[in-house]
Amino acid sequence: MNGLLVDDDAVYARVLQRSLERRGVRLRVAADAAQALALARAERPDFVLLDLKLGRDSGLELVAPLRALCADARIILVTGYASVATAVEAIKRGADHYLAKPVTAQALLRALQGEQAPVAPEATMTPLSRLEWEHIQQALHESGGNIAAAARLLGMHRRSLQRKLAKRPGPERKPVDD
Repeated sequence: MNGLLVDDDAVYARVLQRSLERRGVRLRVAADAAQALALARAERPDFVLLDLKLGRDSGLELVAPLRALCADARIILVTGYASVATAVEAIKRGADHYLAKPVTAQALLRALQGEQAPVAPEATMTPLSRLEWEHIQQALHESGGNIAAAARLLGMHRRSLQRKLAKRPGPERKPVDD
C-alpha cells in the first residue's frame, strides 16, 4: 500500500510514518499544500492522510484538488481540532473519513479498509462540554470565524464566547466503576 501524509508537524509525521512502515505501508510525507500536490502528481497514492491545519494552508482546501488528481484514493482528514462542522465540510468536499488526533496506526488502517472503529459501551454518550464545543465550532464556521457574529448566532455575549473558546474541552474520560 502506498500513501501520502500531509502534515506540517515533522515529529508527528515521522512517528506515524515509522509506525505505518512497520506494518508494510509505504508513506511519503509532505509539509504543505504545494508539496502534497507535487508528490500526488508524481506518484498517485492509494490513500492520503491530510491534516486540517497546515501552517497557512487548510487541509479542507486540499481535498478537492487531491480528489481530482487521485480519484480512487481514500482521503482521510486527521486533525487535532476535530469538530462536527469540519467533519461535515470535509465529507462534503470529498474526504472519505475524518479522525481526531492522536490517532493510532491501527485506527488509521481500519479507516483505510473502510471499517468503523468499534464503539465501547462507555463511549456512547458524548459529554456536554464536548457537545457545546462542537456547537460553538459550527457557529464559528457558519459566521466565517467572526466571533461577534458567532456569539449573536449562539445568543450570547462576545466576551462569554471568547471565555468558552479559551477553555477547549480536554480528552473524554471513561466512567469510574463503583
